[in-house]
Amino acid sequence: MMINHGAVRAGKTKLDNDLFIFELIRTKENAKLDGVTNPMYILGATSAGTLNSNILRDIEDKYQVDFKFDRYGNFTFMGVYVVTTFTGSIAGLKAIRGMTSYGAYINEATLANKEVFDEIIKRCSGRGARIICDTNPDNPNHWLKKDYIDKADGVTIIENHFTIYDNNFLSESYVKNLVATTPKGVFFERGIHGLWTVAEGVVYTEYDKSTHEIDELPDMVEYFAGVDWGYDHFGSIVIVGVDRNDNYYLVDGIADQGHYIEWWVERAKEFNAKYGDLEFFADSARHEHVEKFNDEGLDTYNADKSVIAGIETVARLFKEKRLFIKRGIIPRFFDEIYQYKWKPNSTKDEPLKEYDDVLDALRYALHSKISGVGVKVKLFKGGF
Repeated sequence: MMINHGAVRAGKTKLDNDLFIFELIRTKENAKLDGVTNPMYILGATSAGTLNSNILRDIEDKYQVDFKFDRYGNFTFMGVYVVTTFTGSIAGLKAIRGMTSYGAYINEATLANKEVFDEIIKRCSGRGARIICDTNPDNPNHWLKKDYIDKADGVTIIENHFTIYDNNFLSESYVKNLVATTPKGVFFERGIHGLWTVAEGVVYTEYDKSTHEIDELPDMVEYFAGVDWGYDHFGSIVIVGVDRNDNYYLVDGIADQGHYIEWWVERAKEFNAKYGDLEFFADSARHEHVEKFNDEGLDTYNADKSVIAGIETVARLFKEKRLFIKRGIIPRFFDEIYQYKWKPNSTKDEPLKEYDDVLDALRYALHSKISGVGVKVKLFKGGF
């Protein structure tokens, strides 16, 4: 696999469009060795529109090619049957399931559904199959970067990073104007230098994986927990440890969806058995769930849900280097931390209700414990 990633207008797609043609020629030769007269190759894009505008129109204009599509939306080119699939949704699986491909070209790979991307890789089992990808950068914890680019070894996976200055076909004046008119910050870092940086407006700007993610944990003097309820969206239980220097550690937890309260009770009991008698600081919006936890012998409090004050507590701990994350626990945390953002154009400080499930549980735990405002619930039957 080769992944070309980096700045906009750096020439990544132009390069891959030419490589696509060379790969089809190579596919035809490899297929002859297998005795296959009509080899197949996968061409993936997020949608029909991007397939046309990013790839097909460019090749047609450059080489005076006129693609002829069959009733399945596929075409034959350079003696190879090219199967098109749209990677932007899980529906893209339908076009490629069961096929044997001699290679693939995936445009805008960060926008691809991961299941479709993984299926494309599985389908590429023909002789000498190779996969070409191009993409602009996304958040540093994106699966394409974490699972592929960061694991590039120059042999099985090759990654090439581009900046705007790598495209020698752009005029000097265009590059200067683009640099001058691109807002500083994440847009500049991604668009000009092609860096994988956090999203614009991210809440926890002080988070740095090189500082805050650790492999080894010190001895803890105390553990406590935070709970954010969920069914359709993710629910989460986080376990926080405190060392003798009053530093905090996200040491364990879970995030999942589609489970009833009884399932969460069992997970909480497992954590209780592992870490001792925990205090659970839970979202009071589902008071019947809080009551259920207490009825099951779990020491549960209504969390202090002050949003801004709670965010400030967590952000201050990151800034002071007093909050650390055990590497690899609760995978969803590492998605949320880069994508939890402030509402754009809001008249007040208010985060978006997206990518916040584990982070809410962590906020409930830390802010309630530190502020001392968590309220013990000895519920009256029938609720409030």
